[in-house]
Amino acid sequence: MKESLKILFISAEVAPYAKTGGLADVAGSLPQTLVEMGHEVLVVMPGYKDIEAEMTYVTDFPVVLSGQRRTCIVREIKGAACTTYTLNNYHFYFRDGIYCYCDDGERFAFLCKASLELLKAINFKPDVIHINDWHAGPVALLLKQQYQKNKFYKDIKSIFTIHNLKYQGEFDKSMLGILELPEALFVPEGVEFYGKFSFMKSGIVYADKINTVSKSYAKEILTPEYGEDLEGVLKNREKDLYGIINGISYDIFNPMTDPHIKFPYNENNLTMKAENKKELQKELGLPQRNVPMISVVHRLVEQKGLFMVCDEFKKMMALDVQFVLLGLGDPYYEDAFLKFMKEFPQQVSVKIEFNEELAHKIYAGSDIFLMPSTYEPCGLGQMICLRYGTIPVVRETGGLKDTIIDIDKDFEKGNGFSFTEITSADFLKTIKRAVDTYRDEPGTWVELVKRGIKSDFSWKRSAIEYLALYGEALKE
Repeated sequence: MKESLKILFISAEVAPYAKTGGLADVAGSLPQTLVEMGHEVLVVMPGYKDIEAEMTYVTDFPVVLSGQRRTCIVREIKGAACTTYTLNNYHFYFRDGIYCYCDDGERFAFLCKASLELLKAINFKPDVIHINDWHAGPVALLLKQQYQKNKFYKDIKSIFTIHNLKYQGEFDKSMLGILELPEALFVPEGVEFYGKFSFMKSGIVYADKINTVSKSYAKEILTPEYGEDLEGVLKNREKDLYGIINGISYDIFNPMTDPHIKFPYNENNLTMKAENKKELQKELGLPQRNVPMISVVHRLVEQKGLFMVCDEFKKMMALDVQFVLLGLGDPYYEDAFLKFMKEFPQQVSVKIEFNEELAHKIYAGSDIFLMPSTYEPCGLGQMICLRYGTIPVVRETGGLKDTIIDIDKDFEKGNGFSFTEITSADFLKTIKRAVDTYRDEPGTWVELVKRGIKSDFSWKRSAIEYLALYGEALKE
């Protein structure tokens, strides 16, 4: 493999410019790490209306969809950590938000074709195109079926990363015409998926290599339980399927330098973590008591195992703990936790919102972090909370299984508490173990906190694995 690679990184979300979840964090951090390691990376994303950043014009060119010429105006984000271009089209992207429009198929088809057209327009020929999630899946298909007939694109390899297999981007068969692809591709061996054109399947079938965001999830998606009806397709590509755990930015998530928290701390100064807890209690209107503070900071959806939390909530409160929640999502869970706050006003704080500053304060100020997911491709929350010395309680699945070791199973390497079965009873037992350790074994708890702060889930390790994967694709 070359010492320095040229990489095109395509994502529908890139932090901090457009974000709904972990995909944006990956797209904001992995390319930057690759640049720091000496590689040339160009990140492209849609030019959403809501992006708040100063930009400069780069170029423009036509993109043909459904036989119509659509203009793509390319702008570069000034001050970005690595070169980042937005692909702008008033018709598709000058709207509020990112997703949930009836023409999302066309909007992301534009992203796919415009990303490939951009390369020739700016004369940037990458060694590898790194495609992220369903939104960009057809890039692999277009590259293989159309663009590689052109000498400029001939030797470019593609990597397709599945961030969450559940969200697949299924659209009407007419997508073939929109992308100007032949009818012959609409077969089970191609893009057809239960009568629909699948963006996710396009990436899986046509990319040179595929990966997902943890080793355990890469194995799980080969089974009917986690495969979302694509396990057979993935089985056919098993030799090209890899698992690489995500990382987190140790610059953004650093309790010594975090501008959002009042008292900086590290493993040698844990009294300041306790001070951050008092500040958090004060801000949230909770009594400043030295009781275990349990936190939830993520989307409020069924996948996160919140039904188990709701089932056992009153028993959890009986353990004399405080509970803080920050997030948006399913109205059922939003309402349920707001009701718990009314029932337990001295123990519970619930904020139904997205608030990055408060999230950092909760990571730093709480003691126990809940993530009892039914499935979890990777999960970033458990790695972030460890960085702040907040101990995770998780279910053993996907990336949670790969990053969290139960201390009762391995006292020397343990960094949290985990359980296997998706049952409310097992969840409650695990919470009790964590609370009992906090109260009855202060020496063990302090060791857990220090171990978490010192753990390494930075992007450097993951970036090395991605470079190895790029190398495997380039060999072929």
